[in-house]
Parts: sequence; structure tokens; C-alpha cells
Amino acid sequence: MEQESPVALDKPTVLSREITLEAWQQKGQWFNYDGHAIFSRMEGQGEALVLIHGYPTASWDWSRLWPYLTPHYRVMALDMLGFGFSDKPANRRYSIDDQADLHQGWLEGLGLKRVHLMVHDYGCSVAQELLARQQEGRLGFTIASVCFLNGALFPEVHRPLLVQRLLSGPIGGLVSRGMSRRTFDVQFRRLFGGCHWPSQAELDNFWYLLTYNNGRGILHRLIRFMEERRCHRNRWVGALLRAEMPTAVIFGRTDPISGVAMARRYQELVSNADACGLPRVGHYPHYEAPQQVFTAYQAFRSHH
Repeated sequence: MEQESPVALDKPTVLSREITLEAWQQKGQWFNYDGHAIFSRMEGQGEALVLIHGYPTASWDWSRLWPYLTPHYRVMALDMLGFGFSDKPANRRYSIDDQADLHQGWLEGLGLKRVHLMVHDYGCSVAQELLARQQEGRLGFTIASVCFLNGALFPEVHRPLLVQRLLSGPIGGLVSRGMSRRTFDVQFRRLFGGCHWPSQAELDNFWYLLTYNNGRGILHRLIRFMEERRCHRNRWVGALLRAEMPTAVIFGRTDPISGVAMARRYQELVSNADACGLPRVGHYPHYEAPQQVFTAYQAFRSHH
């Protein structure tokens, strides 16, 4: 059953815990995946909690939630191939399967045997593919729980923005290369719900990550995941419905693309659905309302 978050909005004193983009990059580590450099972050002690970011941003999305999590967990995140500070090969055929390979190889290489996942947007599909692999006995580690933030778990209720539809269409390459800063700012701000509007400096950081290393030129290649979701719906939705570990959805209620409708569909299909809706929060709950997300996540973990 869906729960309304009872938590108050973030207080100004919390903002002092934020991590600058420069500090985020400086404390990162790089490793090789298929000949490409991948940026990663790891901090904290305890059970491994893997954060998987969305499209078209990067692991820095988690920076406002990060200080809440690291005192309790060994928190891990990377920039997927084509995103953020990781390499962005121009001619690669990007896919959810490829990004799942990246995460699987990274976590198995670290020798982890048990992980918890918190995933957002594009990362939700990566997690669903990893769930399917676990059910097939193809993972070298166990996924102990999954917390989904706003993402298209069910493609039939996903409502992409106009710019996303254009990027995924026949003129996607032109739209990608021609993306202006003003267009990005307008479209990106539409995803927020009023609890925390991104400042100009924050928009500068998101734009920097998107355009870093010619990232603007591959947006149309990365967004093929929307078609993948439709093609692989039975596999990915089936993996979610068969999941035996605890799962939950924490979602911003004012998200225009994967908010209330997605959570309602989750509650319709998933037995004993655990869903927590955050008012005045949009598509990026972990960035807009990190304290509320942390409180809801701790309640989920404590309950199970």
C-alpha cells in the first residue's frame, strides 16, 4: 500500500553536507571496461549498497543523498558507459544489457557476494535485467533487496517528454547534436516538483556532465533504452514480478514521466507492494528530497 511521506522538507542546515562536483570527481576511481575508462565512487562501511543512476545524467545525481547513506552502508556508484565522467564512444551500440554486464563485472571483480540496490530511471531497467540474470543463476553475487526510484518499470505507463521522443526518432542524431543549453535547462527543470528547484549553478553541473567528452553527440544512441523496454517487457517485468527479495518504490508524486501512474501500476501487479509517495517531488527524488528518501529507505530496510 502506498504511504505518504511524513517527513518535513529539507532544512537549510542539511545543505552544508552537499558534495561539490569537483570533490565528487576528485574522490572517484577509474577502471577499465571493454577498453573504456569507467568512473566510480565508493565510501562507507557495512552492507554493500549499489546506486545506479538514470538518463541522461550520472552518479553525481546521488551526491545529495550520499552523506546520509555512507554512515550506514558501503555505498557504491559508477557512471555508466556513455554517461558523466566515463568514456563515451561515439559509435557504440549502447544497451541495457551492456550496462548490466558493466555492473556485473564490476561487482564480481570486487569479490562481493551480497548487495542491495537503489536504482533510478534508466538504472531501473539495468536492475531488472540483473534480477532476471539472478533468477537464471547467472550472477556471481546475490541481490538482497531493490529500491526503485522514479523509473519506467512498466513501459505502458511511461510518458516521455517531447525531446525524448524526438531523440529516439529518425532525426534523433540531429536533435542530439543540436541540443542547446537553453533547451536543456527548460526541459530538465520540468522534471522537478517544487521541493527543490535546481539553481543555475546546479544546472551548470548537470550540463557539464552531459556535454563532457562529447556526450551531447550520443544522447540519441543512449535513449534507445526506451525501445528496449518495450521489446524486453516480458523479461524485465517478469523478473520484477518473480522477485523473492524485498522490493520497494519511493517516488516523487509530481514526476511528469514516471510518477504516480507507474507507482499505481506497481501496486496493481506486485504482491504486498511497498510504495512511498513524496509530495512536491518530481523525477529526481534522491536529488530533490534526499532526507525524505533516506528516511523512507531506512523504513523499508527496517521493515524487512
